[in-house]
Amino acid sequence: MMSSLRCIAKHPTIALVDSSTTLKDLKQIHTQLLINGVLNDPHLSGNFVATIAIRNPNNLEYSNRVLDQCDNPSLFAFNSMIRAYSKSSTPSKSFHFYSRILHSRNNLLPDNYTFNFLVRTSAQLSSFETGPSVHGALVKHGFENDPHVQSALIFMYAELGCLEQCHRVFSGIADPDLVCQTAIVSACAKCGDVDYARLLFDEMPERDPIAWNAMIAGYAQCGKSREALGLFHLMQMEGVRVNEVCMVSVLSACCHLGALDQGRWAHAYIERNKVRMTVTLGTALLDMYAKCGNMSKAMEVFWGMKEKNVYTWSVALGGLAMNGFGEKCLELFSVMEKEGVQPNEVTFVSVLRGCTVVGLVEEGRRHFDSMKELYGIEPQLEHYGCIVDLYGRAGRLDEALNFINNMPMKPHAGAWGALLHASRMYRNMELGELASRKIVELEDRNHGAYVLLSNIYADSKLYDGVSNVRQNMKAKGVRKLPGCSVIEVDGEVHEFFAGEDNSHPRYNEIEMKLEEISRRLKLAGYVANTNPVLFDIEEEEKEDALFKHSEKFAIAFGFISLREGVPIRIVKNLRVCWDCHDVTKMISKIFNREIIVRDRNRFHHFQNGECSCKGYW
Repeated sequence: MMSSLRCIAKHPTIALVDSSTTLKDLKQIHTQLLINGVLNDPHLSGNFVATIAIRNPNNLEYSNRVLDQCDNPSLFAFNSMIRAYSKSSTPSKSFHFYSRILHSRNNLLPDNYTFNFLVRTSAQLSSFETGPSVHGALVKHGFENDPHVQSALIFMYAELGCLEQCHRVFSGIADPDLVCQTAIVSACAKCGDVDYARLLFDEMPERDPIAWNAMIAGYAQCGKSREALGLFHLMQMEGVRVNEVCMVSVLSACCHLGALDQGRWAHAYIERNKVRMTVTLGTALLDMYAKCGNMSKAMEVFWGMKEKNVYTWSVALGGLAMNGFGEKCLELFSVMEKEGVQPNEVTFVSVLRGCTVVGLVEEGRRHFDSMKELYGIEPQLEHYGCIVDLYGRAGRLDEALNFINNMPMKPHAGAWGALLHASRMYRNMELGELASRKIVELEDRNHGAYVLLSNIYADSKLYDGVSNVRQNMKAKGVRKLPGCSVIEVDGEVHEFFAGEDNSHPRYNEIEMKLEEISRRLKLAGYVANTNPVLFDIEEEEKEDALFKHSEKFAIAFGFISLREGVPIRIVKNLRVCWDCHDVTKMISKIFNREIIVRDRNRFHHFQNGECSCKGYW
């Protein structure tokens, strides 16, 4: 069979078909070919079918009808249809043409291209039944040693999450070529085994852009963002061509770390190297600025995008909500509706969060009800959790509980968690105990539920309750996740952990700055909120424990490392505690410095003694 990768149009009339050919034009070309008798040649009729299918996927059905008119369709024509459908929105139709090959009148037999495309179809379908069946069929027909089929199998099993099968296929290859080596690196990276993927990657005698992209994406997806950025810089040093797929992963890593400087550098790189700005890349760039707390730049990217999809709008809405701009989030949603963009489930999560951050309870309920009534979208668990959070943060705890009790499905830990946070905020011990108990029933190792309940007891000075919670945690082997804060300085990311973490090379300077901050806070009237801290230690030790929270280390490091007036930007893995929130507000005023903290749920923009959340988080 002729390679499907070669130019498939041999006749000049067939060559007129391209990606922009309309159905009307296609019919005229078809008529001309029939009049001239061109399609009486099986080879040229197969070329015509393949050209329509591959060059113009919008006319797939028409290529199907042309194929039906062929007396003895060629294997090339059938393979072209399998290939085209494998990339379509209905990949399962590829198997119809495989069946026609097996039952053809001229006794056709599938070849390596047939199985290469069928394996890729199976990867598209993510079917645990179809993939192994195709694997068995290609072994039966003797194509298990074809390098293209082997690499396709590795990619397919990676899509299915079957890393063991990927290794089994790869280990059966006597002399793996670059394609197969790239496939196994991509498979390991995709399935989360990034350490082994990197080992294989480093051993490759040469690496193509696909392997580089796979490694960077693998690091970004499993949270190893610093490694992703480090590998990207190595990629630049080796002069490897970068495309938009790679840059999406790089921006994702910047998002995770809150590394605005590196994100800006990536943006400049995209513009300088004229990397194609797809909707996906533009949306990733918008998301990066939003998650680094720079909403003005994020919206500049948003309005500058020539093409937007529903995910672009949803990311912009979510960024505004997360950064505390609830009203602007709702204004943008109105613009979205006026422009006729159909919202989806993700959109409404952002809209409901926008209502939550500014306490617009009735408007939030209206949007929640509109999901099904206006847009036919069935609310999911996350939407219900948003409404519980909306009621809870507004202090309407009884309504929040009633809403949970009337949910049409079993309430999830997110809904009970929202009620637990509200109970802590409004010191409602009874509801706090109920919510905590429900969370533990659903997720018995959820450390956050135990810690919040312990803090509720501590706020009320009920230390027997605190002790019982901590004994339960110990008995069940539940450990509190240590606080970690990340700050970027001159393109380098620094991590700080709560407690006696003296591993940083500038630890002594940080300690001196913390002492200065502590002195100036006390002069300004600061009194530590020590209730949630261990009750069986002295008050001075409690204050010391509070001052060893990770974001306070990061703030001190920001003061000694950043130029005067440059905002201090911090990303924290947990929610900000009450004491740290109060302290950071005071620091922003005493030192006249803007401090931006992204915690697990949202942004806090501290400036001149105020926070953008207005104490509502």
